[in-house]
Amino acid sequence: MAVVLILSNLGASKGIMFGPIVMDGGFFLFPLAYIVGDVVSEVYGFKASRRAIVTTFALSVFAAVCFWIIIALPGAEWYDGQDALVRTLAPVPLIVLASLLGFLIGQLANAWLMVRMKRRSGEKLLFGRLAVSTLVGEFLDTLIFCSIAAGVIGITDLPTFLNYVLVGFLFKSLVEIVFAPVTMWVIGRVKRAEPAYVA
Repeated sequence: MAVVLILSNLGASKGIMFGPIVMDGGFFLFPLAYIVGDVVSEVYGFKASRRAIVTTFALSVFAAVCFWIIIALPGAEWYDGQDALVRTLAPVPLIVLASLLGFLIGQLANAWLMVRMKRRSGEKLLFGRLAVSTLVGEFLDTLIFCSIAAGVIGITDLPTFLNYVLVGFLFKSLVEIVFAPVTMWVIGRVKRAEPAYVA
């Protein structure tokens, strides 16, 4: 989860367009963090999920501090990549802030809903739990993230911002729902392999 989030934060510093569709360079990675979060929530519960989220949060902050230090270190006389390094890594702390706030709220809402719905339905309706928790978690995450990151990657007008939020939310939610059968299969395998799991 932490590696996926750190890589998606790096990618998110690049604004991209596919025709009229506005996204950032981390769009294809981020749903994986939620898929891993769903597996942890379903098998190990909210406390374990919260620990994974906090650990991911701390490692992302550590990565941002490291990038800041790397930028601040004096370059060698022969090093000519400082401008490119600054252009690539300087926005990352703000992207990390946006990502962490969105991730924290979105993942906690996702995990809480998964566990809460599981208490009501037991082992049944896993696909429903995945879908509902995904839609709520991804919406909160995307709205918070895009509200901060839009200015960092150069989005300044309302129509482009709304495009960015809507496309991000729909893409991430669609990826998670399309991959739900794989997520469900992984959850089943982990449950069977985990001696501490109690249905």
